[in-house]
Amino acid sequence: MPRTDRERRKLLTRSARNLGMMFTGAAVLTIAVPNLGQLGGFAPSLGLMVVTGAGFYLVGESRSLLWPLVTYLLALAALAAFLLPGTPGVDAPTASGITFFAATAVPSLIATIATSTRLHLLVLAGYVPVLVLVTLATWPSGRAAVVILALAVGWISLFVAAAWISASLRRAFDGMARLGRAHAVERQASEMEAQRRQGARLLHDTVLATLTLLAHSGIGVNPDALRNQAGEDARLLRQLRLGGTPMPRASGGYTLEPVETGDLGHTLESVKQRFGRMGLQVAWHGAGQILLPSHVLDAFLLSLSECLENVRRHAEVGSADVTITQDDVTVRAMVTDSGVGFDLEAVDVGRLGLAESVIARIRDVGGKVRLFSAPGSGTTVVLEVPK
Repeated sequence: MPRTDRERRKLLTRSARNLGMMFTGAAVLTIAVPNLGQLGGFAPSLGLMVVTGAGFYLVGESRSLLWPLVTYLLALAALAAFLLPGTPGVDAPTASGITFFAATAVPSLIATIATSTRLHLLVLAGYVPVLVLVTLATWPSGRAAVVILALAVGWISLFVAAAWISASLRRAFDGMARLGRAHAVERQASEMEAQRRQGARLLHDTVLATLTLLAHSGIGVNPDALRNQAGEDARLLRQLRLGGTPMPRASGGYTLEPVETGDLGHTLESVKQRFGRMGLQVAWHGAGQILLPSHVLDAFLLSLSECLENVRRHAEVGSADVTITQDDVTVRAMVTDSGVGFDLEAVDVGRLGLAESVIARIRDVGGKVRLFSAPGSGTTVVLEVPK
């Protein structure tokens, strides 16, 4: 059975349990209180009604249709007990109690079969025996017409209520299912967009950077370093074509092997060596051994590498300074150069290198980026990530 149908049946059976126990208890009191002097004569009927109330409790605790059937048979036995020889005469108050039990407690069981496609036939099959027994039991009170009318009203009301609740629950669960499917589609779309952005960053950080070097004839870059970088890019693209999932690497490149933890102190040296081979001397200052979660470390170092790459390409200087600091909750890197600088108002923040490879990458791990520059005054970029 689908989970939504199980939940709907559970809600309906618990509703039947609560209504049945409440109405049965009220009916027992309605019969017992006016007949305190002759409870012995009504003992079989009242005892069976109490057992019927216990049956309603079991109806709510079990999803099986066996207990509703047993409880219905117990209710019929309780009604039939009023016809046993030796039972005191049924007066108007007692007839009211019997009618109340038959018109409210017994049809509470309709909720347990409300999911059935043949609900009306089952209700009719259960109604007829109850009508016969109640009419015979209350006939001496002279209120047969009122009893029959009350019984019809009670069964019809509970039939309509059970059918309406069942249909409402079905609509509610169907709506929840549609919402779940829509959420799954939205999540898939978000994941695809994240993959697209990650792919764009990957190509920008590797292949595009290498092609830019080639476009400038590799000026200022060791030929062996350029050759090694091109080989790494070719390997990465070959792995992507075979279906691999690239993971960032502290050196500014990528690998297909995931990394669980990362030590900032060890990986900074690889960044320094990489840019040294490309002609940019990086001076490191500040904190050394800092442990960061692997995904935060990836974003931090790749953004830092992109900042240094921008210095190498655009600042027209051969050196840069990187200062690493930390406090209880944050790690910061300040990348400073004394190059040509630029006008912050004129820069296109939508450029992939700045918007995606720096700002978006840091923002995705809960950090932030601050940028300071002016023409002729160099540039400072501050990267902040949480520990």
